[in-house]
Amino acid sequence: MHRFAHMVAEQWVEHSYPPVFQIADFNDGQRVVAGVPGSDPEVLLGLARCLSEPLLVLFVLHTSRENLAVGRYLSPELSFAELKDFIEEFQPLLSGDSRFDIWVYSPEDQATVVWDRHNLIYAYGPLDAYARALRALGFSHGEAQLPVPHMHYYHPQLDELCRQLVGRFQWRHSPLRPEDEQ
Repeated sequence: MHRFAHMVAEQWVEHSYPPVFQIADFNDGQRVVAGVPGSDPEVLLGLARCLSEPLLVLFVLHTSRENLAVGRYLSPELSFAELKDFIEEFQPLLSGDSRFDIWVYSPEDQATVVWDRHNLIYAYGPLDAYARALRALGFSHGEAQLPVPHMHYYHPQLDELCRQLVGRFQWRHSPLRPEDEQ
């Protein structure tokens, strides 16, 4: 299963970005932008290792296949080890489905790592540390380009795992913001 596809020879095939990243201007600052090759959650974890604990996870469920409430699900404070366990537990959903975006935030650093539905990472905060972490994962400088056209996958086989994820913590639920909606 994969979460994101592009058109090749009139067929939809899994899209996997090359391991590239750039530091790009954003509003009044800069951010790291990287693709996530093979939807590998280790990219998210590698960047989250750069953040000070405690960490917060924001699970943005923008597409619900069932009766799960769309919205923003904010976790309680987590250690990095707890974040890693969470990512590993729900890896099939996180790597194989596009119904969500997931954010990791460090209140102490005021830094955020976002893995979005397009399999792109946006990282705000310690840019040099992020660049070192990505290089350690085999990334080099380059631009991850969003394919056009593309398609998102919402796999029914992962519905139960999504229900389990929403039941995993005592999340604080809030409505989607306009920028969250597809």
